[in-house]
Amino acid sequence: MAMLFFCSDCGYETSKWTGKCPSCGSWGTLKESTRVTGKTSKGGSADRNAPKPERIKDIKYSEILRLPTKVKEFDLVIGGGIVSGMVVLIGGEPGIGKSTLMLQLSQWMGEQGKKVLYVSGEESQEQLHLRSVRLNVASENIWLLCTNDAEAALDAVEENPPDILVVDSIQSISIPSLDSLPGSITQLRESCNRLLRCAKTLRVPIFLVGHVTKEGFVAGPKIIEHMVDTVLYFEGELRGQYKILRAVKNRFGSTNEIGIFEMTNAGLEQVPDPNHIFLSDSGRANGSAIGCVMEGSRAFIVEVQALATSSNYGTPQRVVVGLEQKKLALLLAILEKNLALYLRSSDVFINLAGGIKSLDPSLDLAILAAVISSLKDKPLPEKSVFIGEVGLSGEIRPVSQTDARINAAVKLGYERIYVPAQSKLRQRAKVQKLQDVKELYAVLAQE
Repeated sequence: MAMLFFCSDCGYETSKWTGKCPSCGSWGTLKESTRVTGKTSKGGSADRNAPKPERIKDIKYSEILRLPTKVKEFDLVIGGGIVSGMVVLIGGEPGIGKSTLMLQLSQWMGEQGKKVLYVSGEESQEQLHLRSVRLNVASENIWLLCTNDAEAALDAVEENPPDILVVDSIQSISIPSLDSLPGSITQLRESCNRLLRCAKTLRVPIFLVGHVTKEGFVAGPKIIEHMVDTVLYFEGELRGQYKILRAVKNRFGSTNEIGIFEMTNAGLEQVPDPNHIFLSDSGRANGSAIGCVMEGSRAFIVEVQALATSSNYGTPQRVVVGLEQKKLALLLAILEKNLALYLRSSDVFINLAGGIKSLDPSLDLAILAAVISSLKDKPLPEKSVFIGEVGLSGEIRPVSQTDARINAAVKLGYERIYVPAQSKLRQRAKVQKLQDVKELYAVLAQE
């Protein structure tokens, strides 16, 4: 074994320690690790059985077959179903529902006659049995193996290959032959590598549960996320009722889809109509505007809440929940420049209702409308939706898939849909076009 230093953020390797990573520039991220070296071939001759390059057009392949879980929200996030040999990493804060989802996934697949091997390195058989009783997980096709030995888990898979393998969690298992603690960079990298090799060789789908750091990223080197095929993250408040499953990497599907689940006493249940959870029943409230975001192929109507109040301190606060902090500062500067609204002595708070997080630029218009409503202490037009991106000079710019957003708003009964003037639309009913923020302010002042 050779000693080296490994960057936990970007995966850069070096033989010497430095305070700053030469690749990504992060400070204090180089961790000491060991490199597992194998035997070199005698005489340096190449292996006769080694693969040789082929022309890409001559490669024969079969169509990817997907195994659906029959849970619409989960299948949508994962790309339509489980693919043979895929490796999925699921991350999220402690207690958000990762293990619950994996146990329910085992039940969904067990009901279809698929054999599932659930490897747990964190809980005992008694603990998992109690949880399975609470979640009504009673399929005869689910097999449980409680061990921290990765080699023992791999031996069990090779002796009797299952249809699906679940490892909970990747940080809890280790390879005994490596002289390092479970959860270390060496153990994580080598354990993940062997599981990946097993998945591709035996064509067994593997689901890995991963711990996260205080910043919300999967613990361990970033290279783990590069090795797997799909990375899913659980979002939402720990004590909240609704959870959002988001794909941030997917080699077999879109990375923009999200799945909405509700946490109940019987486990996670999919939400058939997610739009209502992002809206409140407050009616025409001051500082409340309705926008529309696109997540993959679906449009979600969301409520943007704004509160602008006089600051009691020298420096006003700018607080956002569910949005990017710099986005608020940019939009407030646009308001001051184009509408001469004095915001330098006001605290401004922005919140997306329902716990959703979004970087969709189409929310710019809804944020400005909510801020203006709060400043003027006047509600916005009833049953109105604001869709559009705002430029630095105050112009309202078109956004993608405007027709899909309008259709989602019309289905929910909204009668006034404000969109950019330059939008090319198929549907023009109930649509009002706006040129810039000055025109937006004039429309809101007339109501």
